Amino acid sequence: MEELDLIVESVKQDMDAAIKHLDHAFQRIRAGRASTSMVQDVMVEYYGAPTPINQVANVSVPDAMTISIQPWDRTAIGAIEKAIINSNLGFAPSNNGENIILNVPPLTEERRRDLAKQAKGETEDTKIVVRNARQNGLKELKRLEGISEDVIKGVEEDIQALTDKHVKLCEDHLKTKEAEIMKV
Repeated sequence: MEELDLIVESVKQDMDAAIKHLDHAFQRIRAGRASTSMVQDVMVEYYGAPTPINQVANVSVPDAMTISIQPWDRTAIGAIEKAIINSNLGFAPSNNGENIILNVPPLTEERRRDLAKQAKGETEDTKIVVRNARQNGLKELKRLEGISEDVIKGVEEDIQALTDKHVKLCEDHLKTKEAEIMKV
């Protein structure tokens, strides 16, 4: 039953992609320590084209509360500074002419709770994507003809098991991220 295997594999791929997206979303939620991933989504207007910051500068973390951005082309320093300000990351860049320093302020208790809430929202969105993948798989199953009900029941159980596994993965990722956020 190649068609059945394809349906289950497609559902699994969609669910795995949702988990991967959740991990990426969690990287953008900072947890108190400076990290290069905090600025990885910043796009710099470089020679008229939006370019990822890591393609126009060396981004490093000299200590737990500082991100250093050293452009390869000094003429791009203003564009990088502008991109950071426009990205609404909440950092005030300081430009010394050679590189840009971002001081990462320590998180307040209220900000930690907001970030935990944001992580929970991302997790709920991911669970919805996982459940939608299940629904799509079940719809595909219903479209197939000439297959016994027992076989279809078995595949439905496989899809449900995948769904349960991925929802639990979401919960586990959230617990880990919340612990990371709330750790002072």
